[in-house]
Amino acid sequence: MVTIDNLKFEVYIPEAEIKQKVAEVAARINKDYADRKPILIAVLNGVFIFAADLVRNLTIEHQIHFAKVASYSGTESTGTVKELIGLSVPLAGRDVIVVEDIVDTGNTMYHVLERLKDRGAKSVEICTLLSKPSHRQVDLNIKYCAIEVPDKFILGYGLDYNGQGRNLRDIYAAV
Repeated sequence: MVTIDNLKFEVYIPEAEIKQKVAEVAARINKDYADRKPILIAVLNGVFIFAADLVRNLTIEHQIHFAKVASYSGTESTGTVKELIGLSVPLAGRDVIVVEDIVDTGNTMYHVLERLKDRGAKSVEICTLLSKPSHRQVDLNIKYCAIEVPDKFILGYGLDYNGQGRNLRDIYAAV
């Protein structure tokens, strides 16, 4: 059990299970993109640990770039997406995989997908560590999902609560 800003969290998904699920998702991407060279767009901040572990498991040729968008404040989605750092790599005619830590309401991902399509990407797929389908507000096709989770607030393995807890190796749920 850990406590951050008076909110208590307990281990929900242990590190070993996370690593196994990441390897499984990478294996699917390796198979699907065996003859292509996709661009991975990792959505910062929370994705950095998942993205690092994912690319270490990829055997295909690929590029990785980072974009920073935000729609959270504390434990709740604000519903407003703010683009903080733009993406400068050309995407026209390229296969793109958006790598995200968690798809919750889907609002951030919807915004990102629209921007990538507007830039002429040949194809755009979603790869997320975690998905909360019960909390979704927009319809999304998530091709690569490592773990589906119920509507709980979670942190660790890159995900934070008010900027804290990203360093935890396991994923924790608020109790």
